[in-house]
Amino acid sequence: MDFEPSAAAADFTKRMRAFLDEKVLPAEAEYDAFRAERRGTPQEWDLPPVVEKLKTEARARGLWNLFLPSVSGLSNLEYAPVAEISGWSPVIAPEAINCQAPDTGNMETLHLFGTPEQKQEWLTPLLEGEIRSAFAMTEPGVASSDARNVQTRIQRDGDDYVISGRKWWISGSADERCKIFIVMGKTDPDAAAHRQQSMVLVPRDTPGLEIVRHLPTFGYQDQHGHSELVFRDVRVPAANLLGEEGGGFTIAQARLGPGRIHHCMRLIGMAERAIDLMVRRANSRVAFGRPLADQGVVREQIAQSRIEVEQARLLVLKTAWLIDRFGSKGAATEIAAIKVVCPRIACGVIDRAIQIHGGAGMSDDLPLAYFYNWARALRLADGPDEVHLRTVARQELARHA
Repeated sequence: MDFEPSAAAADFTKRMRAFLDEKVLPAEAEYDAFRAERRGTPQEWDLPPVVEKLKTEARARGLWNLFLPSVSGLSNLEYAPVAEISGWSPVIAPEAINCQAPDTGNMETLHLFGTPEQKQEWLTPLLEGEIRSAFAMTEPGVASSDARNVQTRIQRDGDDYVISGRKWWISGSADERCKIFIVMGKTDPDAAAHRQQSMVLVPRDTPGLEIVRHLPTFGYQDQHGHSELVFRDVRVPAANLLGEEGGGFTIAQARLGPGRIHHCMRLIGMAERAIDLMVRRANSRVAFGRPLADQGVVREQIAQSRIEVEQARLLVLKTAWLIDRFGSKGAATEIAAIKVVCPRIACGVIDRAIQIHGGAGMSDDLPLAYFYNWARALRLADGPDEVHLRTVARQELARHA
């Protein structure tokens, strides 16, 4: 296992770091001010114009769609450090380079399972950064951590599919640029458990699709939103089926492998920025006649944070290396493991940084409070910790059997 970066990886990582320092981090204040002016209004989910400027700059620098190996030529291992750098500004940077969730997973899904017509209509504008998308699986009435539980019905009616059900925590839905939903539901409740589900493409303006509300996380509303949706006899052409009927569970599993690499490396980037802020604060803040950096308890917090981040990064890089060589199935244990490890470590590191900053750490003057919000949410998004621990335990028990 060799983690020495290739020439391409080293080049893209260097360029991404320069883009972050020169353009993205300076744009955060403008982004925040734009959103603050519109908070609590119908325009709360408007995109700050600075993001489009950053997208243009990113394309000019060749930093575009790097997450997709067939487009960028980068492996998962080569892309990982780029994703980490984007985590230093997890709201702005990923979108600036068109590598933001949930669009990355949706683009991968369309790339793998879409028909030529579906790719032309939806994948092409997504790759161009002209529209955004959402993935609608989670439901309020069932434990959606087990995708087989989904109750939304997708029924064939002649040349159409008719969709009825309710979804929530559907990320990206508040943004008017979200033009397409990949919806998972049951097409055959009597089939084998893993063959009951299918996925269909539902355009935003389809009659019967209602966006009921936008859900805050710890009181915070993202620009793209996390929404509750109702499908009331929503009718789409049968040609909108993604893959084959009964293939929804398989598609969902294929979608999550590389996406978890991206999430986890962005979490490591957030943790790295938290350490950077922690150290700056410890060196500049004086308490009891000495800088905080001279206090033993603060030094221990800094050391513990560094150790944990290094451990997490190595496990994610190993997972990326395994996916590149053996696919998501060959890295199933590691994919589950990093999804537990990285949010937990990020939460811990960010929490220490907040503590060292005192009251300022909880304010909007620093990104730490939002980072914690984001990291804590990722202990639930893409499956809660308990589901991934179950996967790791099952694999370990089988290995020893």
